Amino acid sequence: MRVCMAASVIFRSAPAPPQPFRVGELLGSESMESLNALDSWPVDNVAASIIADGAVSSHGDVDHVFEIMSVTKLVTAYAFLIAIEEGVFELDTPLGPEGATVRHLLAHASGLAFGSPVVERPVGDRRIYSSAGFDVLAHAVEEETEMPFAQYLREAVLMPLGMESSGLHGSAGHAMRSTVADLTRFAGELLDPTLVARQTLDEAFTVQYPDLIGTVPGYGMQKPCPWGLGFEIKGTKAPHWTGTTMPENTIGHFGYSGTFLWVAPGTGRAGVVLTDRYFDAWAKPLWTEFNDAVWAELERGV
Repeated sequence: MRVCMAASVIFRSAPAPPQPFRVGELLGSESMESLNALDSWPVDNVAASIIADGAVSSHGDVDHVFEIMSVTKLVTAYAFLIAIEEGVFELDTPLGPEGATVRHLLAHASGLAFGSPVVERPVGDRRIYSSAGFDVLAHAVEEETEMPFAQYLREAVLMPLGMESSGLHGSAGHAMRSTVADLTRFAGELLDPTLVARQTLDEAFTVQYPDLIGTVPGYGMQKPCPWGLGFEIKGTKAPHWTGTTMPENTIGHFGYSGTFLWVAPGTGRAGVVLTDRYFDAWAKPLWTEFNDAVWAELERGV
């Protein structure tokens, strides 16, 4: 399947309109008491934002650039969804290990290992979290569009959303740098998409291969381990980095650099927290407590 730079031509000749979510005007427009807990976290730098019905509460330096590691996957997955809509490939296009497809790779069901293109399990047998699978997808986009994936990502997602401080500097699975301000723009896009059709995003937020079990790094084996098209889905996972009271359809991702982003579809709510301390034992209780406190405060305000 060859597309001959179809996506590249579209992005260069007719960029998508700017994202209407005016995060620059909205950041800090509201104040949430639960954000103050971040001051006691054992980290050197932390910044955060919470979106609720179009209002944004923020904490810390929202323009500080952080390594976001696996939160990268949310942004690159969005670029892959755009690639699907532009005909670069289809969800069921064969790609990766024999028998695997674009859908398998996005849903961490291809059988590929975490950090290398080694096949660990048969396709569709287990939810094996794989950064390598995202690199396979990025390479396919590069071949079909004849442009570096970092450039594709910039033209497809970052520029249209005004994510001026963000960029990919390596692996499509974990090598992006960004800011709370930029990721708040991205979270706003996930709440009200302008770059992909709502139907496409709804599919991305739907559990793929729902019976698969698998391990969430740092949180152990989950039975089942729901995942969408690049987006982790909370489901009934326990323990988990999101709050215990948050909806089961909450989607998002966390990164080993001490970062996370979540969106609760249908509620108008999203959260971004970035730190500069690697995920470890310190993070697990604090992240869950924080997200529970945020959700409780949002519920009280309804």
